[in-house]
Amino acid sequence: MKKIKALLVKYTEPQGLWRIFCMMTAIFFMGVSLSFLILVDMGTDPFSFMNRGFAATLHMSFGTWQLVMNCILFIITFLFQRSLIGLGTLVNMTVIGYVADFFGSVWNQIDAFQAPMPMGLRLVILAGALGVFVFSAAVYMTAELGTAPYDAIPFILSQHVKQIPFRWIRMIWDTAATVIGLLLGMKLGVITVLMVLTLGPVVAWFGDHVAGRLFGRTE
Repeated sequence: MKKIKALLVKYTEPQGLWRIFCMMTAIFFMGVSLSFLILVDMGTDPFSFMNRGFAATLHMSFGTWQLVMNCILFIITFLFQRSLIGLGTLVNMTVIGYVADFFGSVWNQIDAFQAPMPMGLRLVILAGALGVFVFSAAVYMTAELGTAPYDAIPFILSQHVKQIPFRWIRMIWDTAATVIGLLLGMKLGVITVLMVLTLGPVVAWFGDHVAGRLFGRTE
């Protein structure tokens, strides 16, 4: 009963409602920015990279396959670390892929975005999309309303493999997703490699120094 009451307070008090709004907005823009990363074809985050490979192989939409994979990882998270699950977990796993699919179909109707796009335009879109994606991911994580299933697995692994630092477990996890994407026929882009090496620290920095200010954190 106390846990239920605590959850009600967490999600209905003004600060809780603000966190929910920021979390949902961030997840929406993660999907939009992901659609742009897919458009310029220079790489995405490792999880999306892998899921795009599965979706193409299985002739499914990206959003639908991402939801399937998220459900599989959600079950693992539920069994081993339920404390990582929250409203943000459910929104993340169900929304990002479909938002990316929707806006991807919109961009496909715009003549300026048709191949071959000038490299200058691709780089401008890439820079904007990457910045929005990283900042949105930082806001989502800083809201502390649940962890995405894909991101939860390294935390679970780190609790069982204590001799390996978490940052290495996360890097190995991202590398495994990237390798699976390659085996499924995906073309490796520079952004995917950069995200494998730097996404965790960069998002953490944005969370501490930028996104945290949305929730009253000063450091």
